[in-house]
Amino acid sequence: MTTATLSRAADRAEGHYGFRNVAQMEWLKLRSVRSTWWTLLVFAAGMIGLAILVMIHQHWATMPAAGRASFDPTNDSYAGLAIGQLALGVLGVLAVTSEFSSGMIRATFAAAPRRPLVLAAKAAIVAAVTLAAGEILAFVAFGVGEAVLKSPAPHAALGQPGVLRAVLMAGAYPALIALIGLGLGALIRHTAGAISAVVGVLFVLPLILVPLGTSVQNAAGQFMPMLIAENSLTAVKPAAHSLSPGAGFALLCGYAAAALAAGGWALARRDA
Repeated sequence: MTTATLSRAADRAEGHYGFRNVAQMEWLKLRSVRSTWWTLLVFAAGMIGLAILVMIHQHWATMPAAGRASFDPTNDSYAGLAIGQLALGVLGVLAVTSEFSSGMIRATFAAAPRRPLVLAAKAAIVAAVTLAAGEILAFVAFGVGEAVLKSPAPHAALGQPGVLRAVLMAGAYPALIALIGLGLGALIRHTAGAISAVVGVLFVLPLILVPLGTSVQNAAGQFMPMLIAENSLTAVKPAAHSLSPGAGFALLCGYAAAALAAGGWALARRDA
């Protein structure tokens, strides 16, 4: 995607552009850079590869009674989300910081001066791409995991209580992380800094709680994205000291909205 292309878009849209025009421009930019496809490839490899590795090494016959009681084939199929959420978080960051690092953001704002509209279009395109990829790979990972799980281990089916909800959440969760990454990228504007912020939110904050004691971990940990995901992907035994799947999903949506609002505020008030 070149500056000249964006300049032509500005000429066509001058004075009468709308959300659809900007969204088309953002879709062209997102699919024209190789980083998008590489991060989606890492996401796919992590989701499917770890589902196979984890499920193929489940030895039901030698599990103790406690292990059998808590065995959750649905949850275990999504070990790859540890990598996948970070991959899509990086995709969200790069959707905006790559333009700041290259200077192309000036051409974007020349083509569409309403900056909140630009971020809204970016969010819509990133959400559509990551949600589609997330849901497809969530169902694929679930199917692959169940296929390689050896009998006599119990298998999960979409019709069982909580299973379909867990599969759908496995696709929606990384898409919400991508939107959080997009908001942080718009706020921070630097790729390394924004990716570090995503890593901090996902992995560092839960570790900071460890030295503070069990009571603090239980009280604050339930609001962390990782624990929300852990409980939402469980179909057999809910995680202790955690929000319900519905409340957790609503909170993640709130985090994404807050990150995008902060990013929109920063875009509107700072120079490109």
